[in-house]
Amino acid sequence: MAIFKFFSPYLGMKLESVKELALMANSMRQDVVRMLVSAQSGHTAGPLGMADVFSVLFFHEMSYKPDEPGWEGRDRLVLSNGHICPILYSAMARAGFFPLEELSTLRKLGSRLQGHPSRAKLPGIENSSGPLGEGLGIACGMALAGKMDKSEWRVYCAMSDGEHQEGSTWEAVMLAAKYKLDNLVAICDRNCIQIDGGTEDVMPLGDLAGKYRAFGWHAITVDGHDYGAIMRTLHEARATKGKPTMIIAKTVPGKGVSFAENDYKWHGVAPKQEEAEKALAELTEERKKLEAGQ
Repeated sequence: MAIFKFFSPYLGMKLESVKELALMANSMRQDVVRMLVSAQSGHTAGPLGMADVFSVLFFHEMSYKPDEPGWEGRDRLVLSNGHICPILYSAMARAGFFPLEELSTLRKLGSRLQGHPSRAKLPGIENSSGPLGEGLGIACGMALAGKMDKSEWRVYCAMSDGEHQEGSTWEAVMLAAKYKLDNLVAICDRNCIQIDGGTEDVMPLGDLAGKYRAFGWHAITVDGHDYGAIMRTLHEARATKGKPTMIIAKTVPGKGVSFAENDYKWHGVAPKQEEAEKALAELTEERKKLEAGQ
């Protein structure tokens, strides 16, 4: 099987229909599998699980100029859970920030596509990340700067649920509420796994939405694979004034690949060749159904 054969529909375009967004997410999931099997290193479960959210963010919600990554009016996306960067790289490539073929260099010596994203390496990356629990603080700083400058751009912060076990996350939660950062939207990948097992076994997180509301945020729980619900929730966040918004996206880790779904052991493991071929066959079959409107 030719591992690096990229689908490239709608490159750099804004998408409106659920079908188009689903096809984009499918393409991105295939990118992730190809990138990881080529690198033989990286994280599988999280990138696959967040493909639908990233499809909506990059191809429906956010404003940016791929040919001018430093454009002042752009929306900022902070990736706090840097280990899911393959899905960010795929979205950026399909949005036109760099050629799709460069995805094959993930984790290779000298590549701009580091195993955890580096702001110094790749234009369009807003923050270097890897250590968990730092992204929301960075996003708060950006959002506060935007408020002070009376800017129209917004800040989106993708987070893991496991990093809510970090105290620094809750310091940022308090700061965002204090300064009424309604230009900040955090999106938590609530897939209930981390590298050592289930989040509720390792360190229970309980009612995250209730916790955020108690800290002064607007909190919404959503199916992270329901495109219409994700779009409505982001619209609700835009309409919310005087407080930041947390979107808790319930996702299936490893979504789209049957043998990886809901298995915490795929958190930080890349597929082998045979596994990648099986995963791509499943995703290709799903794509055919999407194209047929099934």
